[in-house]
Order: sequence, then structure tokens, then C-alpha cells
Amino acid sequence: MDNTDRKILAAMQVDASLSVADLAEVAGISKSAAWRRIQKLEEQGVIQGRVTLLDPAALGLSLTVFIAVKTNQHNERWAEQFKQVTESIPGVLEVYRMGGDVDYLIKAVVKGMPGYDALYQELIKADLFDVSASFVMEGLKQTTELPL
Repeated sequence: MDNTDRKILAAMQVDASLSVADLAEVAGISKSAAWRRIQKLEEQGVIQGRVTLLDPAALGLSLTVFIAVKTNQHNERWAEQFKQVTESIPGVLEVYRMGGDVDYLIKAVVKGMPGYDALYQELIKADLFDVSASFVMEGLKQTTELPL
């Protein structure tokens, strides 16, 4: 990856709806060269997809929660069950297997405390050892832009 690729990627991270012509202009190359570079970055898996970011609050999803999960079952069968449960719950945005005191960390958005309770009731179907939640009071920084 060179500086031209980085310019294209930086622009796409800010606005994925930019046309190939706009990206070519940002990178200082022709439209066909920009298109070839974008295709190559997609084939290499650098570009995984293009999405539209929505405002959770505007959709009534007023509560963001981080859920720390501990398990006493460190086996493949349990891990697969946990994965299936978390994938099936609307509002679960991210799930990470962690090192340290917490086994898994989940980020979710819900419609207030009743929404969290409904999510919790679904989550415990995965046979968890310990669950604790932290609720976001104020978001200070949120980005999808990776450093290039």
C-alpha cells in the first residue's frame, strides 16, 4: 500500500459515497487508476464493505451499554453457543473475546433500561458465569476511521 492508496482510503473512511471521480481527484490520479486501486484493495480485504452510519438516538436507541461476561466453560461447544446467542440479539454491535479478568466484552445499543433487560434475558441463554454492565452517560469520541 502506498500514499495514493492511503489517500483513497482516508477519503472513503470519511465519505464512502464519494464517486470514483472524486476519489481520483483526491488522490491525484485518473478515474481508471483509482477504480483499479479500489478493486485491488477490495480483493485484498483492506476494504471490507461500505456502510451508512446511523444515529442510534434518532432511532430511539438511547442507551449504549458495555457488557462484561465471564464464563467458567472454556470449550468449543460453549463458545459456539455463545457466538450464536450474541449474533441473534438485535442491538448487539460488537463482541470481543478478551484477555485478562473479563472473558468477553459486548457493545450494544438498546431502547432504554427495558431494552437492556430484554437483551440481558436473551444473553443469559448462553449459560454465563458472571455478567456486569456499564452504561454510557456521554460519548466523548466515536469514529470508524482507522489511522493510515
